[in-house]
Amino acid sequence: MAFNKKLLLRASIGLIGLSSLTIACAAPDSNIATQPNAAAPSAPVEQQQIVGQQNTLERLKVVFPSRTGTTDAQRKADSIAKFLSNELKIPVEAIVADDTAAVEALKSNRAEVAFLSSRPALKAEQLAGAKLYLAEVRNGYSGGHTYRSVFVVRQDSQLQKKSNNQENLEQLKDKRISFTSPTSGSGFIFPVSELVKQGLVPNRDRLDDFFGEVSYGGNYGAALQAVLRGQADVAAVSEYALKPPYITEAEGDRLRVLHEISGVPAHGVAIDDRVPELQRNQIIAALQKLNEPTNNGLLTALYNSNELIKVDHDTHLAPVKEALQQVGMEP
Repeated sequence: MAFNKKLLLRASIGLIGLSSLTIACAAPDSNIATQPNAAAPSAPVEQQQIVGQQNTLERLKVVFPSRTGTTDAQRKADSIAKFLSNELKIPVEAIVADDTAAVEALKSNRAEVAFLSSRPALKAEQLAGAKLYLAEVRNGYSGGHTYRSVFVVRQDSQLQKKSNNQENLEQLKDKRISFTSPTSGSGFIFPVSELVKQGLVPNRDRLDDFFGEVSYGGNYGAALQAVLRGQADVAAVSEYALKPPYITEAEGDRLRVLHEISGVPAHGVAIDDRVPELQRNQIIAALQKLNEPTNNGLLTALYNSNELIKVDHDTHLAPVKEALQQVGMEP
């Protein structure tokens, strides 16, 4: 009986404790009731902060494509990498490679940022999800962050500018042309696109039916040299190639522009979609600090650009996308 009384006593005490807890939880002014509700929202915020910290890059790799006329590229790229490292407070590595290797580096997550021309920028979007956020501006660009593709002849050429575009280009029938390269925007894609627009060729595969001879210089300077030496009647290059370092001032005086195509997108800076938005904005801001007078020498030394300006990826690259479709080429 003593044993049963002890059991009843313990059960009663338990019921009293449980009732007290129930009343306390139900009480509107109770601290116990309000603390869980107040603390609940803080957990997701803390989780978001942890996720954000995990996504932030602890180091950055930037690809700088080698371009015609650029000398000592690695040293110049390293100087910009050091500047960016100071601004972003993380290690930044500069990699010098061609456009194809730059796109591949973005695709394989071996780089996060790359200076690219327009067609590789489209390829980087397609393969890596990268987008162009900045475009280069040069004094030699007629459109600021766009420039002209030009058909160039010698001063003494019988080919003369006509009153309209079609007549201007029709006179190239059976002539010898030196394109820059089969992948060049201003030195092939835009010139051929113009020929397609004027109904002179159906696509890039039928150039031999229109021209007497088709050759490729491999770069701007070599394409222009073919004209200067009489090996070609006309060359297709960028407007800024008519000056050093591509040719000399004296050689430039012996040439003239027969036909021009405006709106070629300038080269720019692509950033991979793996980079968090906050950090991407920091990278853009750091790169634009190269526009400031005290830092601008680093930028001009690299690619002879004077400024980096913000652009919309799709709007900036729309002309080259259209030109590629017209000539029957993929990005």
